[in-house]
Amino acid sequence: MGGHISTLRSTQAAPLKAAIANSARSASAASSGLRHSLLVRVTHWVMTFCFFALLISGSEIVISHPRFYWGETGNVLTQPLFTLPIPSSRRLVPTGYNYVLPDQNGWSRALHFQSAWVLLLAGLLYLLYGLISRHFYRNLLPAKATLSWRTFRTLITHPLNSKSGVEDVWSYNLVQRLAYLFVIFLLFPLLIWTGLAMSPAFDAAIPATVTLLGGRQSARTLHMCVSLLLLLFVCVHVFMVWRAGFAARMRAMITGRVNDPEERP
Repeated sequence: MGGHISTLRSTQAAPLKAAIANSARSASAASSGLRHSLLVRVTHWVMTFCFFALLISGSEIVISHPRFYWGETGNVLTQPLFTLPIPSSRRLVPTGYNYVLPDQNGWSRALHFQSAWVLLLAGLLYLLYGLISRHFYRNLLPAKATLSWRTFRTLITHPLNSKSGVEDVWSYNLVQRLAYLFVIFLLFPLLIWTGLAMSPAFDAAIPATVTLLGGRQSARTLHMCVSLLLLLFVCVHVFMVWRAGFAARMRAMITGRVNDPEERP
């Protein structure tokens, strides 16, 4: 009986130990009152505005041809892989609707390309900073004590049952860390790669990178899917920020600090 109780207590304490280990790397930031550095905050908001500019302009580009293909070529005479159930802004594109939407293809392409380059530069700056300052290691790389399915399941179900404590403003839990690493090191590089692969100039200069994706039309389809995954991430991210304490987290991302004493761990 004593052994059973001891095992039960250690099992129940596992998430607590994992949380303590996961937040240990943020202790130095908490002691100084600084949650996010200036460069992290600037690149965060630049990439945020660029993402929404890309989302709006990309939607207008998709409306001009809401059909997606797989391979190197695709046009109105090609069988699509799938078609979005929306009318097009061009009469020659068969969508099943007897009307077309206003054509916004001009400004949307210009805005899309400009926002993409700004996003790329800001992302590279953030990446270099994260590697040189060890920001990724200190704030995003999960501690070994947290890498367990039990901890992951607890953190997944926890936001659905209750709000996070205000002390969480100083650190990220396991789910947040894995999500940010997935976005930073997989989704964003794939978004940039597939975007460049749709460029005829990029295709001509480095054709192998386009071939690996299956062709320019495959790159366009993958670009669309990755964009939807990023949009889903942003929606969940905003929801979790609101649920965990919108004011504290917005203040930390704007000013870099958590000013109220009662919000400190």
